[in-house]
Amino acid sequence: MAQPQLQARSPGTPPLAQRYAATRRLSEQLAAPLSDADATLQSMPDASPAKWHLAHTTWFFETFLLRDHAPSYRLQDEKWPFLFNSYYEAEGERIARTSRGLLSRPSLDEILDWRARVDDAMAALLESGEQEEQLTPLIAPLIALGFAHEQQHQELLLTDIKHALFQNPLGPAMWPGSAPPPASSPQDSWIEHPGGIARIGHDAATDNACFAFDNEGPAHRVLLEPFALSRRLVTIGEWAAFIADGGYTTAALWLSDGWDWVQRKGIRAPLYWREGEHFTHAGWLPRNPHAPVSNISYFEADAFAAWSGHRLPTEFEWETAAQDADPTAGNQLDPPDRWANPPLPYGGHALFGDVWQFTRSAYLPYPRFRPAAGAVGEYNGKFMAGQWVLKGASCATPRGHSRLTYRNFFYPRQRWQFTGLRLAKDL
Repeated sequence: MAQPQLQARSPGTPPLAQRYAATRRLSEQLAAPLSDADATLQSMPDASPAKWHLAHTTWFFETFLLRDHAPSYRLQDEKWPFLFNSYYEAEGERIARTSRGLLSRPSLDEILDWRARVDDAMAALLESGEQEEQLTPLIAPLIALGFAHEQQHQELLLTDIKHALFQNPLGPAMWPGSAPPPASSPQDSWIEHPGGIARIGHDAATDNACFAFDNEGPAHRVLLEPFALSRRLVTIGEWAAFIADGGYTTAALWLSDGWDWVQRKGIRAPLYWREGEHFTHAGWLPRNPHAPVSNISYFEADAFAAWSGHRLPTEFEWETAAQDADPTAGNQLDPPDRWANPPLPYGGHALFGDVWQFTRSAYLPYPRFRPAAGAVGEYNGKFMAGQWVLKGASCATPRGHSRLTYRNFFYPRQRWQFTGLRLAKDL
């Protein structure tokens, strides 16, 4: 993999130990409203218990940093790697993903105690050198990867617990709150691009001051035909019109696999919808027709695009159109003490935030892509089959985590994440 690098320090950038502490603290703040029973729930095979997310991210630092680079460190429990390894074959056997919700032990409190012990050991490792530059070239990329990995699991924790609480007939709220008023949205206007040769992806040679996952590179050139990208996301109101016009019952709009999925599962609306309402981290709230639609699958996004007379953008079109966009702008996740409302899409002018946006691009390796040797090389490359690329960020993405070259990816049936769409068209 193109080795991730620590972002260059500027006078306003906190030291590495402070960044580590802030990242770890946010995970625990997100889980703070949960009981041990809440944190143990696993509502479907695609989701994991909140407790497991807290443990798995701790296992990552304990395994790849402390076990391998802190000689005096001893594992909290020799049996726990079997419980909290996710998919790293090089790290040995592990509990089946579908059985994570059966882990009543260790308890939430035991996992939080483990996190504290690992955090103390990591603080000592991070502060062992007077300057961050003294960290070895091997350790520094692993720390950067650990930050980004935990931020991914912060978003997964939020989306997984939302799905778990949705199963409760009482519609429990994780946080108090109400639907925010929709932000002012641009009119039906388009970002037009003349096409031509575009540079895509992360260039390790020139962008090595910034972290990137291995699947974001190597940088390469693509040829684009003239196209336009909508300045706004598709809204709940537009999706309601799609439903009213028979969108879920018109086979001609759907890919063959999508039509089969709709028929088998009885899909007739986005996930979390019921009459006039949708389920949120604040419980059941009225749907706002002007807010972006969310929790849709690739199959649904593609069918809506066909119904609208437009299409989904390619990941290369999206990245090219967003060259001047600010990845830290828009409706993204901030620490809880800065929240006005629980995570919920509300719209606006930003290309980033609110919902991850489906593209029509299959998740495949870029030219000259090579995964790294060892376990960390399993992080992205082995999933490059049968999934679709999403761009941008969502209201549950920690602010600062995403970037122009970021490639999120999901299977076409999955929709428990904050996923939506922005239309494109040919010129």
